Amino acid sequence: MEFDEVIKTRRSIRGYLDKPVPKELIREILEIAMRAPTSMNSQPWNFYVVAGDVLDRIRKGNVERNVAGVPDSREFRMGPPYAGVHRDRQVEIAVQLFQAMGIARDDKEKRMDWVLRGFRQFDAPVSIVITYDKALAGGDIPPFDCGGVVNCIVNTAWSRGLGCVINSQGIMQSPVVREEAGIPDDQVIQTCVAMGWPDDTFPANAVVSKRKSVDEAAVFRGF
Repeated sequence: MEFDEVIKTRRSIRGYLDKPVPKELIREILEIAMRAPTSMNSQPWNFYVVAGDVLDRIRKGNVERNVAGVPDSREFRMGPPYAGVHRDRQVEIAVQLFQAMGIARDDKEKRMDWVLRGFRQFDAPVSIVITYDKALAGGDIPPFDCGGVVNCIVNTAWSRGLGCVINSQGIMQSPVVREEAGIPDDQVIQTCVAMGWPDDTFPANAVVSKRKSVDEAAVFRGF
């Protein structure tokens, strides 16, 4: 794909084919993504790529602990709940997804099934857990840099026919993720990227989120 096509057509994918992703393809994606901008070339990111039985155990532990009411232990702070226009946009995309999936507002069973899908990282065949060095914890730049590399991961994957969704629901129970993925204590778990071949029959995969215009987002001075 041309660069503009990648950016304009990429969508978050929440339904995947039961088809493995070659390890060498993931390595290729990471190699390209790691050219992302990084403050003073610090490159704080690390990647724990999990699949197969390891990912299945993470899914199982994450679901069981969340359903049992074990408190969320995500290591990267989430901040306060969204409000105002930001909450409006959050609700808007949820409505789009639920409409696509035929989930009625009062259908508790289907709504819970959707939540559980998130806990399972939407049953993707691969998950890339992104961490950064704990020695850098407390600063804003390291997670900013990790956000940049995540953006490059999802776009590079899309250019090669793979879909992704950035999914912090899948790492809510960080002790499970840390143990199964072999993440040492000197790392902060920031987020994860679920990855796989998109299932074109999965209705939510066709949802395109609405974006605000340049006029709403940008201020030009001195032109």
